[in-house]
Amino acid sequence: MRRLLAVVTLVGAALLLLEVSPGAAKGGASPPVQASATDQNLAIIVNHANTVDDLTLKELRTVFLGERSHWPNGRRITLVMMDPGEPERTAVLRDICRMNETEFSRHFLQGLFTGEVFVSPKTLSSPTGVRKFVFNVPGAIGYVRASDVDGTVKVIRINGHAVDDPDYPLRIEARASK
Repeated sequence: MRRLLAVVTLVGAALLLLEVSPGAAKGGASPPVQASATDQNLAIIVNHANTVDDLTLKELRTVFLGERSHWPNGRRITLVMMDPGEPERTAVLRDICRMNETEFSRHFLQGLFTGEVFVSPKTLSSPTGVRKFVFNVPGAIGYVRASDVDGTVKVIRINGHAVDDPDYPLRIEARASK
């Protein structure tokens, strides 16, 4: 009975993801906005109580793929992501996960079904929502544009680089004019 319930839940989740994914592929984008190079950097944010200050891209990938479930202090990691189709999410999937939206969804569906992944990412629609979530959940990790960071969250270094360093590895690609 439990297995049947798990299969039904998995199928329901798959159908829900199929409803979300086509809109993401369309990319009904907002017009490009002029911004400095630092504003186009993607800041990885955690709660101020988190003792982690720096992660490598490899470590970040294990967190964002659900392969690492706890911080060094033992607190459970809670991943929060923006909605599919958002440029910030596209940058995370491309630069951290090295996947597209379909591959990412498949990874989590398969991982939940096999028990290799225990929790799906929480999805929110705005940078403000992501910031508030990370502020309120001590084990949370998320991302926003560097220009959306405020004092309520802590920005961690990636590969030893701060978000305003020239060698910082996470950038949001500017959309090309059509």
